Amino acid sequence: MAARRTAQAKPRPARKRPGLPRTTVVLRWCIVGVALFVAFLYYQPLSSYLQTRSALNERTAEVEQLRNERARLQKRLADSETVTALAREARRMRLVRPGERIFIVKGVAQWRRAQARAKAKATIGGDG
Repeated sequence: MAARRTAQAKPRPARKRPGLPRTTVVLRWCIVGVALFVAFLYYQPLSSYLQTRSALNERTAEVEQLRNERARLQKRLADSETVTALAREARRMRLVRPGERIFIVKGVAQWRRAQARAKAKATIGGDG
């Protein structure tokens, strides 16, 4: 009897899996399309925002640098108003006070070079 059942039983055709309904597929593609469209619309403002933020950071760094330079220059100006600084600047310009004698020394650079050579020879000679 068991043999009879297997002989009589016809193989069933493979069942197809039911696919998603067409409306679901279309709806999913519409959602993807809308998401891409929204991303496209946000691209330009987002790009502009990032560029503006970058420029703002650059300007902030520049302002900080200028503030530091301004503070340095103000300090230099305050120092230049002292009598000592004024006298030092007058000396650089080769000005003398009334009644002072001026001494002009020439050949300082050559003297320094000669001193450096002599020091180097003494260092080399002292090592060996």
